[in-house]
Amino acid sequence: MEDLVVVERKGLMVMPSLESVNAQGLFTVVTKSRSGFPSVSQVKADSAYQAFRKFQAGSILNISAVSESGYNFTLYARSGKKIMISEDIARELRVGDINDGSVMHKTVLYSQEQYRAVNSSSWDSKVFVMNK
Repeated sequence: MEDLVVVERKGLMVMPSLESVNAQGLFTVVTKSRSGFPSVSQVKADSAYQAFRKFQAGSILNISAVSESGYNFTLYARSGKKIMISEDIARELRVGDINDGSVMHKTVLYSQEQYRAVNSSSWDSKVFVMNK
């Protein structure tokens, strides 16, 4: 987490990367459907962030990496405004992912202080890594 800049706030937990888990390949993604029921999908992606981008950000409830032995390791979880996020996703997360106009801007991820701390200037700016 050396390169991450995180403004601490209630409801946000940034987890360290899981070194023994290959964070590419198969991911299990739980989303909330329009009718309000959860839906489980398995997707192949090069990174956890790529798996995140394959779905509407506000509908994602959980993303977990599936290990070679079949175990799931949570990399992202959302419950109401609270967010638990891994370093892998936090490192790639962009302002535009949060300011989506639906759900994400109502979560603890939306923070003007956080954006200022990393010199964010556009929707393509990273949220937890210093921008130039």
